[in-house]
Amino acid sequence: MEQSVLFEQQGQVARITLNRPQVYNSFNRAMALLLQQYLDQCKEDVTIRAIYLTGAGKAFCAGQDLQEVAGDDAPTLNTILSEHYNPIITRLRTIEKPIVCAVNGVAAGAGANIALACDVVVAAESASFIQAFSKIGLIPDSGGTFTLPRLIGFQRASALMMLGDKVSASAAEVMGMIYKVLPEATFTTESFEIAQTLSNMPTKGLGYTKRALNATWQHHLQQQLALEDELQTAAGSTADYREGVRAFLEKRPPVFKGE
Repeated sequence: MEQSVLFEQQGQVARITLNRPQVYNSFNRAMALLLQQYLDQCKEDVTIRAIYLTGAGKAFCAGQDLQEVAGDDAPTLNTILSEHYNPIITRLRTIEKPIVCAVNGVAAGAGANIALACDVVVAAESASFIQAFSKIGLIPDSGGTFTLPRLIGFQRASALMMLGDKVSASAAEVMGMIYKVLPEATFTTESFEIAQTLSNMPTKGLGYTKRALNATWQHHLQQQLALEDELQTAAGSTADYREGVRAFLEKRPPVFKGE
């Protein structure tokens, strides 16, 4: 049986593919735990400097596999959140390496919110985003009630979550939900090139940037200024900073190592 999540390292990029295309890459327990395992591997492996997350087949991820929650021995919703989705979201936000999510098709429910937790989200022209929870009497999870209002505003997020409207990739770009829409024909190549570009940048500094962005959601201005001071001092002590300055003065391209 083929694995529900595929993993391969291409250069300095870890390529992670959700791989249950027959059910639109919807999550069951095995898939959620395997994704967590691969994310942990990416965190610890110093040769991995960026992560690329996408889906196999026509969908990115349709959220929870409802077949799993319908059986007699079904896991509780509390178990699904506390052991499956919440640990995934926490990893996506706390791994101090850039994570590119390439949304190749529909991203629904938890699938949409997993995508939106990544650092750079791009979508194919045919992709769409749906906060599908209200259709079955649930609330948005996987950090959706936290992330989406901060991306697109309270009123629009509230409407999308309650009405469950499908949002096209182009509309998602316009409203600031995602970074960019890419052409269908070149989507895989162009989206992966973004991850490759990030992997060759000063990734220690990018990790500090991610930490600072996470903190903006709870800090007031003076706290954030203090954190910027702390993280800028740390970034200024890296080999990549020294290389960046030398390369600028020597009028040559820098060679960053993520150190």
